[in-house]
Amino acid sequence: MAQIDSLLHMAVQSKASDVHVATGSCFILRQFGRLRAVKSPILAPEAAKSLIYEILTPGQRKHLEQNLQLDFGYDLKGVARFRGNVILQRKGLDATFRIIPAKLPSLSDLGLPPVVVKFCDFHQGLILVTGATGQGKSTTLASMIDLINSSRPVHILTVEDPIEFVHPVKKGLVNQRQLGVHTRSFANALRAALREDPDVIMVGEMRDLESIRLAITAAETGHLVMGTLSTSSGPKTVDRLIDSFPPDEQNQIRTMLSESLRAVITQKLLPAADGRSQVLVSEIMIGTVPLANLIRTEKTFQLPSIMQTGRAQGMQLMDDSIMQVLQAKKISVQTAQEAAENKKRFM
Repeated sequence: MAQIDSLLHMAVQSKASDVHVATGSCFILRQFGRLRAVKSPILAPEAAKSLIYEILTPGQRKHLEQNLQLDFGYDLKGVARFRGNVILQRKGLDATFRIIPAKLPSLSDLGLPPVVVKFCDFHQGLILVTGATGQGKSTTLASMIDLINSSRPVHILTVEDPIEFVHPVKKGLVNQRQLGVHTRSFANALRAALREDPDVIMVGEMRDLESIRLAITAAETGHLVMGTLSTSSGPKTVDRLIDSFPPDEQNQIRTMLSESLRAVITQKLLPAADGRSQVLVSEIMIGTVPLANLIRTEKTFQLPSIMQTGRAQGMQLMDDSIMQVLQAKKISVQTAQEAAENKKRFM
């Protein structure tokens, strides 16, 4: 048993989401969105290195020493799986572990609206889950993949960095590939995916122009493509995708995106009123015909208006979702005001 295992086990029992092991600091947990120091000695450089190196393979150590950073997965059997990241900072090594729950929650357990379940019935197109780091994008995507895997006999191919939730064979066939272990880049994996007879392609993160281009192309050519982006709303996601391309290609991409975009789910995790959990709020943008026309004709500034009038189809703005959980007394007024875009509405 590695020395760090007892810390990770304690973090899981404490319902933490992240664990920080940093040179020059005590151990730190993130609980319900807030950092909390653990009573422990200040880690000297050699102590931090020893703790981290103990759980790395020789190949991972070499990668860390060559690149000064590393993403990896770590399993603590019977406890949880962890997404690890190690960097070299001014004082020494710093490792962060994101806790991946052993049991994958359902979409309703996460607090997403029922319309998201319907997105899993799509057979082609592009579905994006967006939001800032640490807002549960990977969990939402994994829950959607699990629902598809449980209900349809399809071939699902995932490309992740690293693999987080491990999907067993259910009704579908799931092949999971990890960056740096099973493929060199998201773009390489996406290029190969089109020859592997997939029905669903899940891209852990659309990081660069090439991976965005390949994802949109795959969605347009009859595959259901699901991925994440670090954007703060549906309309900003559309702008981000289009602006990733050179100006001379943007008209073509607008047309492709208007035809292939099925939905954008933007989410935030807010501290619950009881201080013991977090509450998910979400913005839902659905690729209806009016919305597609606005994308095609360069009128993305009008997308929020379409979303307001599209409530019957399941669309909602982030502030509407925040208002719902506030009225249900799941969050405080102060939390609502801090998270809202239109703060006057919550005064």
